[in-house]
Amino acid sequence: MLDHLIRRATVVDGTGAPAYTADVAVHEGRIAEIAEPDTLAPQSARTSEDAHGLVLAPGFVDPHTHYDAQLFWDPYATPSMNHGVTTVAGGNCGFTLAPLHPDRPEDADYTRRMMARVEGMALKALEDGVDWSWSTFGEYLDALEGRIAVNAGFMVGHCALRRYVMGPDAVGGQPTPAQLDAMLRLLHDAMDAGAWGLSTTQSSTHSDGDGHPVASRHARPAELLALSRAVGQHEGTQIEAIVAGCLDQFSDEEIDLFVEMSAAAGRPLNWNVLTIDAAVPERVPRQLAASERARRAGGRIVALTMPILTPMNMSLGTFCALNLIPGWGDILNLPVPERIARLRDPAVRAEMLRRAESKEAGVFRRLADFGRYVIGDTYSEANAGLTGRVVRDVAAERGQDPFRCLVEICANDLLRTVLWPMPTDNDPASWALRRETWQHEDVLLGGSDAGAHLDRMCGAPYTTRFLGDCLRGRRLVPLERAVQMLSDDPARLFGLRERGRIEEGYHADLVLFDPERIEAGPATLVHDLPGDSPRLDSKAIGVVSVRVNGVETIRDDVVTGAVPGTVLRSGRDTRTVSVK
Repeated sequence: MLDHLIRRATVVDGTGAPAYTADVAVHEGRIAEIAEPDTLAPQSARTSEDAHGLVLAPGFVDPHTHYDAQLFWDPYATPSMNHGVTTVAGGNCGFTLAPLHPDRPEDADYTRRMMARVEGMALKALEDGVDWSWSTFGEYLDALEGRIAVNAGFMVGHCALRRYVMGPDAVGGQPTPAQLDAMLRLLHDAMDAGAWGLSTTQSSTHSDGDGHPVASRHARPAELLALSRAVGQHEGTQIEAIVAGCLDQFSDEEIDLFVEMSAAAGRPLNWNVLTIDAAVPERVPRQLAASERARRAGGRIVALTMPILTPMNMSLGTFCALNLIPGWGDILNLPVPERIARLRDPAVRAEMLRRAESKEAGVFRRLADFGRYVIGDTYSEANAGLTGRVVRDVAAERGQDPFRCLVEICANDLLRTVLWPMPTDNDPASWALRRETWQHEDVLLGGSDAGAHLDRMCGAPYTTRFLGDCLRGRRLVPLERAVQMLSDDPARLFGLRERGRIEEGYHADLVLFDPERIEAGPATLVHDLPGDSPRLDSKAIGVVSVRVNGVETIRDDVVTGAVPGTVLRSGRDTRTVSVK
């Protein structure tokens, strides 16, 4: 007897082929049969449902998440799974929770503080929600096995490799030949245990809990190339890498590094995130030049880009993207009373604005138009009635320039005010450029950062918001292509075996949704992390059901409690992807 039968669904199978109506049978975690509608009897399955008028698609694959810690207290990877994501790729940007040196318990504390700073994870949640009982990367994977609702695969982070081998000298130091050999052995061990490959960062925005550049930023090209060659010795592996130019435009040296790493490994290298803005027309060609050069050199470089404008809040009181504007961290890291005093100094504000609008600010220049900010939550009587208003309008009423007005509003709340910058790239020309860029063979949708920056941004719902936009909004691509971009395309990049499509014999990772309603709700702040820490959440609208390996995990945006996910291990669950 079949386990479950989905009758009369509109099947969008992930290949880009036209939708069709069919009955889809699930048995023992796989798609057992796809048949003409009404040819499989309901009594042939233990359970069945009539899906007439609903779309059945493959479960979505999110290629860039940071669920490494959250899965321990939230095995459902919310809100990603609510929005149809059945497989997540973790261990990105050079940051993982393993390996940890067994003789240095302080390394776990260092890692927690680093993740809290660089990935915006609540320190209390990291302390209370994770048991930190492993040493090797394989032990970390084993700790997740059998207790997660989504499928999850993980890169091994370069920072963890360096810290394990070099201890505190990983920050600022260079490995001896013996230490590099030890790092390579550690990477091989991790990939033998199922790591998907290597992730690393050279980005100037990545600092540890002490404010120092993270360990991998100190690595020289020879170290990165040695690690890349090791990745190429294992089946089904990848490289994920970040450099400073990912946020704006690559330097020649950064392109050279990416090309050499991918060619040395003979594996795809993906990076995050390609920002598309018609006001900066030279950015996309420059960023994709890396992909074109890699093809000629025997490698492949894939750019991740988001198909939506991700809501992101700001604050002058806590660490956020504003801290990453050159020179701003020196002010925003001061104690609150001193910070307010400096921010009220016209000369300080003028210098901050100059730095924010300078070329060195790169993509963060888009944050410098403070008149476009919307005021969110406020906390003082002086700010009563300002929630939801645009700073430019308030500034005009008060006869102030927008930045001074914003500072005074935040000072009234002792800098706790929540601010929402309105995007500058929401114009028709930018959306047309996105549609054109998505057609490039080395551009992939993704970059949600789900699991990180929890109280600042909410990228996880990009899947449902994109589908809603394709069906009822801008309609930049047809539904069939949109589903392919969310499922089969990332599955093919990672070489996932029998995932990403609705096909007989494939794993039954499925999402059933109402095409008339599919959408993501607004981002709202909730306090449901360990230690009552906050995060942004978003409801899934129109998602009727999500199945992982044949078992229902979501019904009408509610978690069922089932944990049928598996830890996807390189080689066993992934095949090597050609770079040709």
